[in-house]
Formats: sequence, C-alpha cells, structure tokens
Amino acid sequence: MLTSPARPRPGVPAGHPTGHPAGCAAVLAELLPYRRTLDSDHKDGNRGGNRDGDGNGNGNGNGNMDTPDAFPAQLRQLATPVAAGAPLLFTLPGFPCKSPHPAKVLGHLPDEGERLALRFLDALCARIEAVHPPGARVVICSDGHVFSDLIHVPDRDIDAYADALRALIHDEGLTRLDVFDLRQVYGQRLSHDVKRALVHDRYAPALEDLRSLTRSDEPTRRLYQGITRFLTEDSVSFTGTRSAWQRDCRRRAYGVMQRSRAWGELIGEHHPDAIRLSIHPQPRGSAKFGIRLLDAPDVWMTPWHSCVLEHRDGRRELLHRADAERLGRLVFRQGRPSHFVAD
Repeated sequence: MLTSPARPRPGVPAGHPTGHPAGCAAVLAELLPYRRTLDSDHKDGNRGGNRDGDGNGNGNGNGNMDTPDAFPAQLRQLATPVAAGAPLLFTLPGFPCKSPHPAKVLGHLPDEGERLALRFLDALCARIEAVHPPGARVVICSDGHVFSDLIHVPDRDIDAYADALRALIHDEGLTRLDVFDLRQVYGQRLSHDVKRALVHDRYAPALEDLRSLTRSDEPTRRLYQGITRFLTEDSVSFTGTRSAWQRDCRRRAYGVMQRSRAWGELIGEHHPDAIRLSIHPQPRGSAKFGIRLLDAPDVWMTPWHSCVLEHRDGRRELLHRADAERLGRLVFRQGRPSHFVAD
C-alpha cells in the first residue's frame, strides 16, 4: 500500500537524510516510481510490476532505472523549500471534466477513477512527509473551463464535475489536496467565455510559434498527436466529411495546446514556488514531472477519459467503458455508476 513504510528508493541511502541536497533527492525518489514517460528506454513505462491497494504500481517493475540526479529541474524546484524546511507545494493541471464519449466513461461526474487517483495523490504526499517532515500538498488545477469550448463539453457539466471533485476530497478526508480553477482567479460574475478569452489573450503563445515547435520538438509533436487523437475519439456528433472532421480536430488540438500553456503560465503566477507535475508524459530535463495516477494500458489514459475495472486479484486498471463492461459487471456507489468488477 502507498501508506506502508517506504523501502529505500533508487539513488537515496537507507534512512532518507533530509538535509539539502540529500533531502531533495529523497523527495524526488518518492516520485520516480510513478513517473509517466514515453522514453524509449522504458519499454513498459506506465505499468508497474507490483501494485498497491489503490491500483497504482508501487515499484519500478518496469525496469525504470531513473535516479534523482537525472532530473535537475525538479531538484532545483525542490531546493529552496527543502533548504528552508518549508512545506512542499505541488501543482497538477488536470481533472478537467469527463470525456463526452459514452463509450469511454460512465457519466459526467467523478467516479472510482477519480476517487482512487485522489487517494493516490494524498497518500503520495504522506510518503513525502516521511522523508520531508514539513509535509507536502498537491493543488489540483482543474482546467475544464479553460478549453471546454474546444473539447465540446458544456460549462454546466464542468461546474458539476469540479463541485463533485471538491466534495469527494472532503468526504474521503484527503487533507493534503486542494482544488484551484478559474473561479479562484476571476470570481463568479464573469461569463466562462470572457474568462477563457482573458486567459488566452494574456498567456497563450502565438499559434505559428506553436506550430513551428510541433514540427521541431519531439515531445511537443507527441503531445499534439495525443491531443488530436483524444479529440478525434471524443467527437461524437460531427456531421461533416471525414477530412473536414480531421481538420477540425487538428485545429482544436492546437487551441487546446495554446490554452494549456496559458493555464500553465497562470498557475505559475499564482503558485510561483510550486513543483510542477503533469498528467502527460514528460521527457527528462522537462520543467514538469509527468505523474502516473493509475494503472492503464495507454500512457495517455486518465480517469476522466476512462473508467476503472477491478480485477479478481484486486488490481485496478483504467479502461474505456466499452472494454471494461465486456469484462465485468457495473458497481454503483451512492446511487451512481462507479466502476466495473471483473466476472
């Protein structure tokens, strides 16, 4: 289990010294088993060998030989709060809303996937506290309203999702987690369209600069391809030709990337001292650390694009609803569809 005593991590001596820089390495070593990666040397980089009770890998069963010194950007981000003996703050953009595709998800509200992912993040903070006693928190930067017009999800569904996410955190007693969204930035009086325009106009990169980077930078190209794939899969009501549909998804993919970068800049202004996490795969050397929330067969899959299947051995895995319901029976929690249990 994530809450069990941690074994020695790669690159960190037994006993976990908490002085700087050893303390930075000790904290980073707690994250490394859950790194979300597309690196070619991690052939199975997002399916751990052993699994804890929340469905995530609890070790580097994938052959991941990363050590803290391979991540200087994260060590730099950790240096100041660790040296000061201050609590650590992590920011994680994500948890926007459920996919609009009924073959992927159980509905528009958080379910077992979000519950397990949130429990994992809270428990990960507890493990970090064991090597950094001042503790750690994760601010979930819920970004659904930032690009809801591009992903074709109604703003009312995003409000309902975010409110249910906060309620879930409260009801589960996950005291190390907070939620940050556009309501904290611009309040309730402005319309969602106005808020999106303010974020885009102030923070988004120029479209041509982003297109150029996509052509020249491999991680950016992969991100563009991943977002395009999601938009293509989730376009359930497009009525035009196939070629027009593909052009529309590619156009919207660039828009999502622009807004995502804008949201990252805004988060940086509001949380300038935070260590930056990402739900997307990140290469070594990136300013962001890609974090894997739950076991999945696809490095791009998240709880909001899928649902949970609980296997007979207790392992939980993210799958699209259409795949999970072929393998198990539907379970309800508090009157709502929650997840599937394997037959």
